[in-house]
This record gives sequence, structure tokens and C-alpha cells, in this order.
Amino acid sequence: MRKVCFPVTTRGNYGKFKPVMQAVKAHPELELQLIVAGGALLHKYGDFVEDGYLGEFEVDKKIYFLLEGENPITMAKSTGIALTEFTSVFENLEPDVVMTIADRFEELAIGTAAAFQNIPLAHIEGGEVSGSVDESIRHAITKISHLHFPSTERAAERVRKLGEPAKSIFNVGTPSLDVISKLDLDDIETVGSDLRDKGVGADIRLSDDYLLVIQHPVTTEYDHNRRYIDETIEAVDDLRRPTVWLWPNMDAGADAVSKGIRVYREQNDQDFIRFFTSLPLEQYAVLLNNAACIAGNSSSGIRESAYLGVPSVNIGNRQNGRQRSDNVVDVPHEAERIKSAIEDQVEHGPYPSSSIYGNGNSGEKIADILAEFDFNIQKQITY
Repeated sequence: MRKVCFPVTTRGNYGKFKPVMQAVKAHPELELQLIVAGGALLHKYGDFVEDGYLGEFEVDKKIYFLLEGENPITMAKSTGIALTEFTSVFENLEPDVVMTIADRFEELAIGTAAAFQNIPLAHIEGGEVSGSVDESIRHAITKISHLHFPSTERAAERVRKLGEPAKSIFNVGTPSLDVISKLDLDDIETVGSDLRDKGVGADIRLSDDYLLVIQHPVTTEYDHNRRYIDETIEAVDDLRRPTVWLWPNMDAGADAVSKGIRVYREQNDQDFIRFFTSLPLEQYAVLLNNAACIAGNSSSGIRESAYLGVPSVNIGNRQNGRQRSDNVVDVPHEAERIKSAIEDQVEHGPYPSSSIYGNGNSGEKIADILAEFDFNIQKQITY
């Protein structure tokens, strides 16, 4: 029985891990291990354990590693703490494979802790191009990983060009689409009812053409994050459309983004926005599917929105270079440009669904590969 360990640290990576975790749990040759850590344990980002997001999964270990401040110094120090803590937990759990995903700073700590203990590392969503420090982190994780699950063929080709063996690379698509493909995406009334007692702000009607806004900090443009969020706030405030707004992630600069939102919320008598710290993917996907437009700089505005055909306005450089479908319009951090792009996208309406990031059948593929793959712990560049 091969033990596969999943460290869940944010709502985003849990949404992508979940279908893989379900497939691993159901697989006769695999055993699931679950670590919940970082932002997934803090109420400001949505406490996954206390809020019941984890459903059928039992938690093996909890790890607290985040320092307050959300600036470059605390992000670097949090990475160091995460490395120490995950090293100890991996020693205790003795996994046969550790899963890592995408490009967050703690994922680099997770990968390093596994690599230094000669534990095979499997990486989901490597080989992509984007802005921010995420770009460097993602490719660094690729170089310490033994098994690769990129989401597109273009990403798979980049992993090969980084010198990874072709036999270790499997283009399986984005796992979050597995969850989305099985949902009743039109059931906005049920989701609206479930969310009535959650979040803060206006009691908006989800039967109207509403906006979905998610704006994270840009770590490599740290000093500009307050101005960036103020520009988005100005655009949304001018539009006066019903809006669902999700809180930013825990990267450096999140304090500035959060402060901008709080100042706006406290100093303005707005009656058209409801704010949420975090939402389960099952609810979020329905909100996204029924939104008139998603705006901000989340990868969800590139990936999941393409699959659903939801009009998207991508703001700034955080997703620079990431492969996108026709549903995405890119704009700089300028209120008038953001406002105009949202208006145009709402008027355009839904786009055709795109399979650029897969078709919603990744989880079982990944589990089968994890069960059968012949790992070689010694890494070597191939060309």
C-alpha cells in the first residue's frame, strides 16, 4: 500500500487536490494522508477544519507556520518555519509520495522537506508561465519533483524543456474541473440560500447579473498593492452592480489589499457588495458559472472561467503569460479601463466552453499513475 500525503494550505490548492484525494482514498493500492496547514487553519482565510470544508477526509496532522504581516519578510520567514514543520511531520508520517501543487511559497518548503528526506515528490500544474514570484517557485518545484502532472500540453512541453524525463510527465488537466463537471451549476438559488448567513455586507440578489471579484497581491510589485486594489474598488463602486467579493490570499502584500477593502467597506454606505473570506469549491463554482463577469487576478479567472465560458477581466501582471482562452480580456490597474472592460464583458455574455485546461477527469488518472509509477529518487537532467 503506497502512502500518498496531501498538504492542504489554501482554499485554492484544496479545490484542486480534492478530486485527487477522493480518487486516492478509493484506490485499492493507495493510502491517503492529509496535513492541514497555514491559511487553511486560520479564520481570516476560512478555517477548513472548524468550518467543515474537509467533509469525508480525516486529518492526520495540523501545522501552523504563518507569521502575521503578509510582507516579503514574513513570507520568507514563514517559508522557513514551514520547512522545519513539514520536515518533522514527514518524518513522523513516513509517506511514500508527497503531493505538491502549483506555485505558492509554502509549496517550495513542502517540496524541499520531501526532497531532503528522499521522499518522492509529485507536482500538479507545473510548467506554466505567470507573473509574480510564483514563476520562480513553480519551476524550482519542478526541478525537485519526480512526477509531473501539468494541466496543458504547452505546460508539459516546458517541463520537458526543463530537463525532466518524458516518462515522468503526464498532461492530465486541472483537477478542480473534476468537481465542477459533476455539479448542478445552474442551482444558484440553493447556493444563494446557503450563503445568506455567511460573509458580510449587502444582501445581494444572485438572480441579477452580478460580478465576482477576486484580487490577490502581486508579490513582485509589493509597494503598489494598495494602489492596485483602490483602482479596482473605484471601478466596481462606479459600476454599482451586485458583487460577490472574495478575500485575498496570504501572499506578501495581502495586508495592503485587505486594508484597502476594509477601508472602503467601513467608509462607504454601499449596498451592492457581499464579502467572503473563503468558499467551498462546490459553492464557488456555481457562483462563478452564474456570474456576469469575473474580475481580478486569480488563476480561476483564467482556468475555471475558460471551462465554464464565463467572461473574465484579468487585471495587471499576476497572470502574465498564463495560457488563456478567448473569454479573457487583460487590462492594467486603471479604474476606467477596468470598468470599461467589465461593461464590455457583461454585454458580451457567455463564451463557448474551452477544454484548454482539461475536461474534468483528472483525479482518477492521477491516482492510477501514483499507484503504478516506478520512482527513481535520484534526479538527473535529460535533454
